[in-house]
This record gives sequence, structure tokens and C-alpha cells, in this order.
Amino acid sequence: MKDSKDFWDKAAEKYIKTPIKDEATYQQKLAITQEFLRSDSKVLEFGCGSGATAIFHAPYVRHVVATDISDKMIESAKSKAVEAGVKNIAFEQGTLESLKLQNESFDAVLGLNVLHLLEDVDDAIAKVHQILRKDGVFVSSTSLIAEINFAFRWLISGMQLIGLAPYVSRITKNGLISKLMKSGFTIEREWQTSHESVFIVARKI
Repeated sequence: MKDSKDFWDKAAEKYIKTPIKDEATYQQKLAITQEFLRSDSKVLEFGCGSGATAIFHAPYVRHVVATDISDKMIESAKSKAVEAGVKNIAFEQGTLESLKLQNESFDAVLGLNVLHLLEDVDDAIAKVHQILRKDGVFVSSTSLIAEINFAFRWLISGMQLIGLAPYVSRITKNGLISKLMKSGFTIEREWQTSHESVFIVARKI
């Protein structure tokens, strides 16, 4: 975990400055997520990065807890929230494992562009199920590393060896859906935004 934290602390400045690759797709994901949020919702976003998504949703819900493994990410996200005048977000440095999150305390959990970066995806999904209230939703957007071009996978492996890329799980869309269903979720919405990425809204049953 320390290696992951160090990597993302070092990468934070460049990550935050990098523009969104596909703005139209990002906006559509925000719109779909909004369909599952209410004015009284308590929301957790883990792996919040720059905080942009948490800041966008915050005015439409009761409270947001936004977390990231990187102190640098959290510092930047806090500044952005102040600039935006958003006051109902609590930013915390940490992970699903390290933070003390109460069972059945959230109406929605967002894990966007983060599941494929975790070494134990099953454990993360189980934890999300645990902290969601019944009928709560888990919104995820996940890179399908196992389904991308072989040459690019090889390139990622090489970059990992020299510390230029983080750990990535070689997960497939069907594998992820299977993990969600085995953990006690039903699939409310599935949108494969490209060959390399899937956006899923899953509901706790």
C-alpha cells in the first residue's frame, strides 16, 4: 500500500492537470449517476483524485465523504471545493481498508477509475456492500485491462517495472459483473463506454 501511496503522491500534480480524455462520456456518466442520487443521500467516493466528481455531485445530496490514498490529491481537492464554495464534502486521506467506515451508513458509493488499481477487487467490493444501506447503489467505472491491446498491456508491464505505472488488475467486464453479483449486488445499469472501459450501477440487495 505504501508503494501505491508514494506513486500517486508523485503523480498527483500531473494527474490533476491532465484534461479529461472524453468530456462527453464523462458528462454522461455524471448524468446517469444523478439519476440514482437524492437530496438526502449520503455519498462516499473512494479514489476521488482531484475531487471534481465529488464537487459536482455535492450540491445535489446531503453529504459527501471523498477519500483518496494520496495526500496530494486530497490537498488539491480541498482547495477546489473551497474555490467552488462547496461545504458539504468531508475529504479524508485513506483507503477502504484503512478508514473507519460504518456499516450501512451510505446511500451511494462511487468508485470511478479505481477498481482496476486495487490488488484485491473482491475485498473492495465486499467492503462497499458492507457500508451501503439496503437498496444503496455502487457506481463504478473500470478500465478493462485484460481486454485492451496486447502491445499496450506489455507496455504497462514494462512501465511498472521501472516505477512509471501503478499496479493494475487484469479484470474483464464479465469478471467484474460476476464479482458484483456474488457479493450481493444486482446490475441496474451497464454501459461499456469503449472496448476498454465499463460503467456500472449496481444495487445492494
